[in-house]
Amino acid sequence: MKYSSRRPLPDIQISRDFRGFPIDKVGVCDLSFPIVVLDRQNQRQQTVAKISMSVNLPRHLKGTHMSRFIEILSSHQSEITIHSIGPILHALKKRLDSKAAQIEMDFPFFITRAAPVSGFQAPMDYRCTFIGESNGGNDEFRLRVAVPVTTVCPCSKEISDYGAHNQRGLVVITVKPRRKNGCWQSIWIEELISIAERSASAPVYSLLKRPDERHVTMQAFDNPVFVEDVVRNAASLLAKDERINWFEVRAVNQESIHNHSAFAVVSSAQRVEDHVSPRIQQEEIHYGYENEKRNGNHFNEAHRTQGYENGLDAVLPERSNYARCRGGE
Repeated sequence: MKYSSRRPLPDIQISRDFRGFPIDKVGVCDLSFPIVVLDRQNQRQQTVAKISMSVNLPRHLKGTHMSRFIEILSSHQSEITIHSIGPILHALKKRLDSKAAQIEMDFPFFITRAAPVSGFQAPMDYRCTFIGESNGGNDEFRLRVAVPVTTVCPCSKEISDYGAHNQRGLVVITVKPRRKNGCWQSIWIEELISIAERSASAPVYSLLKRPDERHVTMQAFDNPVFVEDVVRNAASLLAKDERINWFEVRAVNQESIHNHSAFAVVSSAQRVEDHVSPRIQQEEIHYGYENEKRNGNHFNEAHRTQGYENGLDAVLPERSNYARCRGGE
C-alpha cells in the first residue's frame, strides 16, 4: 500500500531559526558510494568511496536538505575526476542556496603490480582522497595518495657489523594542481604513487616469490633512507612539476626496533633556500662532498641492486649522504 497526501507536505528545513548561529558545515558523511575514476593504464576503474559532503547554513535557516546531496552525487557517479569536482560543488551551492560547499571522497585505487624478478602479478591497493571546496568564487581541489613503502635505516647500516633495521612506512602526498585555461591540470594518481616509492628504500608488493624477496631485500639495503630523506626526496621531485601549485609530503616509519614511530612533514611553503646565507650553502656543499668522498655513492650503478632504476641519483644528492648517525637511532 502506498501512502500519499493530496495537500503539499510542509518543508520544515526552510523554517526560521532564531538562535543566531550560522553553521560552518552541515551535510552527509560516511556515505559508501560506487564511483568510477580515471585509470592511467585501463582508462577507467570502478571503486567504492567513503564520501562526505557539506555546505554552510545561514543563521536564519533551521536546516538543509540532506536528500539533495545524494541527488547531486548520483548525477555524477559515472565518472569522478579532477574536472567533475568543481561542477559537483557548484551544484551543491546552487541547489542548497549556500555560499560554500565541500566534498571529500576516500577510496581504494588498485594497480596490478608485477614482482621484480618472477614477474608474477597481483593487485596492490592504495588509499586515495579527492578533496574539493568552493567558497564564493574560489574553488580548490586537492589530491591525496597514501603509499606503503619499505625503508632501511642509514644509521643502523653504518654502525652495525652486518645487517640493518628496516620497517614498513607510509608516505602520504597531497597536491594542489595549477589552473590552465580555467581548468585544474590533470595529475595521475599513479604519478604520485611512483614518486612516493622512488623516494623510499624499496616499494611494497602484494605478491613476492623467493627470488623477488631477495631482490627487494637487497634493493632496500642498497638504498637506506631516514624518514627525513623520504620527504625531501619526494619534495625534490614534486617541486619540479609545473602542474603542481602546492604540495605536502608526510612520511611515517613504523620503527621495527623502537616502541614508537618516526615521522616527518615537508610542504612547498617551507622551502626557504633563497634566504640561506652563502656561508651555510658552502658548508652544506662541503658536508656533502666529504661524505661522498669517505663513503662513496650508495646509489651508483656499481652498487645498485640489479634492475633497480629510480632516476633519483641526479636530482637527489642527499640520497648519497648517509654518514650521519643520530643519538638514540
